[in-house]
Amino acid sequence: MFATIRRYDGVDQNRTVELTRKVNETLVPKLEKLSGFKGYYLMDAGNGVFSSFGLFETPEQGMESTKLVTTWIREEKLDTILPNEPKITSGKIVAHSDRVLVAA
Repeated sequence: MFATIRRYDGVDQNRTVELTRKVNETLVPKLEKLSGFKGYYLMDAGNGVFSSFGLFETPEQGMESTKLVTTWIREEKLDTILPNEPKITSGKIVAHSDRVLVAA
């Protein structure tokens, strides 16, 4: 399994509810249709920092998700909410736990 992490700095803090709603309503359904998709999480770290964590079977599928997200940002006209290019880290998962707790 492979992970892709995208860190977005400078997120418009007045529009985080809008961003989160759009991610849930339009981005996640698109990601779920990608081959090899295993999961997606979006984290609000505060102070205008958001990070996303996507899981895929292969690194190529993770790269495809990055293309999809880039297109989605452009189509949804989110460049004012997400003014900076994300810092992207990707790689092979080398340790994990099957126990996942989900916050409500």
